[in-house]
Amino acid sequence: MKLKKIELGDKEVWPFTIPSGIIMTEPRCAAKLLNEIPWLGIWTTKSYTREPRKGNRESILTQYEPGSFGNAVGLANPGAEQGREQIKQADIPDDRFVLGSSAGSCEKEFVFIIETLDDVVDGHELNFSCPHAEGHGSAIGTDPNLVYDITRAVCQKTKKPVFAKLTPNTSNLEEIARASVRAGARGIVAINTVGPGYYSHHGHAILTNKVGGMSGRAIMPIGLKCVREIMQAVGKEIPIIGMGGIRTARDIEEYSEAGADVFGIGSALAGMADRDILIYLNNLVIDLGNRTNYAGQLLKKVDMAYKGVRIQKVGSYGDFKVFKTDTSINAKPGQFVFAAIPAGGSLQEKPFSVMDDDPFTLGVLSRGEFTRAFNQLQEGDEFYFRGPYGREVYMGAEENKVLVAGGCGIAGINLIAKRASALRHSAKVLLGFKTSSEIPDLTQLQKWAEGEVYVATEDGSYTGKNSVRGRVTNLFSIANLNPNSQFFNCGPREMVDAVERIELENGDKRRIYSSLDYITSCGVGLCGKCADEKGRRTCVEGPFMRAD
Repeated sequence: MKLKKIELGDKEVWPFTIPSGIIMTEPRCAAKLLNEIPWLGIWTTKSYTREPRKGNRESILTQYEPGSFGNAVGLANPGAEQGREQIKQADIPDDRFVLGSSAGSCEKEFVFIIETLDDVVDGHELNFSCPHAEGHGSAIGTDPNLVYDITRAVCQKTKKPVFAKLTPNTSNLEEIARASVRAGARGIVAINTVGPGYYSHHGHAILTNKVGGMSGRAIMPIGLKCVREIMQAVGKEIPIIGMGGIRTARDIEEYSEAGADVFGIGSALAGMADRDILIYLNNLVIDLGNRTNYAGQLLKKVDMAYKGVRIQKVGSYGDFKVFKTDTSINAKPGQFVFAAIPAGGSLQEKPFSVMDDDPFTLGVLSRGEFTRAFNQLQEGDEFYFRGPYGREVYMGAEENKVLVAGGCGIAGINLIAKRASALRHSAKVLLGFKTSSEIPDLTQLQKWAEGEVYVATEDGSYTGKNSVRGRVTNLFSIANLNPNSQFFNCGPREMVDAVERIELENGDKRRIYSSLDYITSCGVGLCGKCADEKGRRTCVEGPFMRAD
């Protein structure tokens, strides 16, 4: 199969995209990937609604068999108006086709979204296919009359090409496809997730929505069937963006034979950092040119299975609790896990740094509904976890380490101190707290750092060795730090920004690594929520990110 560019609107682009709602959900992340990966000719945005939607609480993603997932994000998005501003500010290359995705509950809402996005996109995708957002998606997309009316109304408001994204969860797909084209659609996207399906662990629904759409390898036969039916219904002149389970060059060839002109690759990218995606797509293109099929060997194996552990000891330090369990795990410094407990008929989860690997230990600060419930657990109670995820921190050859943490950030640097000790690297630990009652037992940390632990409390209530009244930044002047040290920072943004400024005054930014509390909802790089200011997905690129 000879790969060639396709004409969409007034642009010619390479025929690859990542489906809406996967990876490039944040425009900054999209800009980074599009500037680094030439093969991604189309950026399909997340589906925007008229008003902001919070979406569903975690868990929002599960892997029910290798390479096959269930999800129920709930159309989380900032709303069309804020979405427009984010797209406008993103540095999207001029030679890419921006396909703005819209999700409304009625004709009026779709028209509003299209008019709002029209000047910052090259075309529009109408989401008639989300299977788990009440009143949206397939609730509309299974009625050919509604699809016709909405598509016609939208096409009258824009001169840019409109693509109807159709659901596989219908018995009249061909009729719906013909209705959208009669109404003015100049392309079809097929398919969205299949289902919804139900997934459970020990009798508890994994997704907080209880049910979710199925994606990945298992749905490829359905995707191929739907693309073939659509092509037969609307003809070869209407471009079709085909997706559903694509992993290899042979999969792309099968979709092309079925009638697809553009290929969406989504779930296959689970666990991949940006460079991994680039290498994978490069190899897909090579495979297509050589009629080989090797790129699939580059796919990552991600573990989303839950394991149960029992709590052996609980340490309480104000709103911060430390949970030591009855097991050990193979976690590297800097990695994190998702901890889960049953609530409301499902498993709810949040990510936490691995404070120690042996015994497996978590530090949890009460901040919201989940953490307050988790901190009610007592010795002998059980919880579930999945992971670990994230990259192991690069410890480097520098023998001097400086570990800086504010409050519950101590959980993120604890295992780094343990590894530094094992490497016989000297480590100085700088800790900041509001008051002494929040300080956990520092005995083990003192041992790993050979006594070089410095503590600041805002009220001055801690008066132990190497202590000051103030913030963690006040410790830099008394700790006699080597400017050639490797720095690791973990804590609130305000704290990290403040300490990085000090570290950068004399140090090399290539030796400064910081972990911030970005929203992380999947842990395997698919949801894209954890993108930082530079567009890096911190769950697969970090969570400790180098300052440069």
